[in-house]
Amino acid sequence: MFPTKWQTAIMTTLRERGRCTISELAQHLNVSDETVRRHTRALVEEGRLVRAHGAVALPLAQAEPPFSRRLSERTEIKRRIGRAVAGQIQDGQTVMLDGGSTTAFVAEALLERRGLTVVTNALEIARTLLGRQEHRVYLAGGAFRADIGAAVGPEALALIDQFRADVAILSIGAIDAADGFMDFDLDEARIARAMIDAAARTVVAADGSKLGARARVRVCRFEQVDTIVCDVPPPATLQSRLAGTELVWLTAAADTGPAAPDLTQAPADAP
Repeated sequence: MFPTKWQTAIMTTLRERGRCTISELAQHLNVSDETVRRHTRALVEEGRLVRAHGAVALPLAQAEPPFSRRLSERTEIKRRIGRAVAGQIQDGQTVMLDGGSTTAFVAEALLERRGLTVVTNALEIARTLLGRQEHRVYLAGGAFRADIGAAVGPEALALIDQFRADVAILSIGAIDAADGFMDFDLDEARIARAMIDAAARTVVAADGSKLGARARVRVCRFEQVDTIVCDVPPPATLQSRLAGTELVWLTAAADTGPAAPDLTQAPADAP
């Protein structure tokens, strides 16, 4: 069943604010409590919302914060990850970056490179790189979504399919031992898959909160990713699944001082 106008508004509000009571939603949307109660009841019955201590909330697997909030969270860790990823990119390469808060910091770090051809569906990434360091930027069009800061849909996928890249650099929602690399949104997962297919090598940039987490949509299998760059090593539950994947994580020494982080690289089954 397609959501009503008020159901869409309720879902959007919960993505932005987290858990809300019926009264809080009614006040925010300027409607009656009964209107909110009627529409949330249907969403709960469909499994799209859950009741939580007198309030309603998104199920955990759907509860990724909007892009604007993610961009302001764990910024120093993401900035360091971005520098580490950029260290693996050479001048003149063709690089794909999907929309995500971590890849936004990768784009910032790519200002240290020159002459890249960059293909992205993310407005923030295009804005960061456009007209700087002799980079050429191709922005995939389509339906732009404010909640993810990026374009999705067939038009975006069609542009990606026209290129063959040296490297695809992806943000990711979760890395699960059973289901591999996952995301919260089907449209974003389709973009990531298209970039994987179009690139000779795939790098996932993920902070430690993604390791061992689960999301709603499977993006790809473990063997489809060549390198993971993270701030911490993977937990034991992921070690065996990442055999053959290059793991790059930031050393503790990188927490101090303004210098670029030292990197430790090790096979997945290293002690």
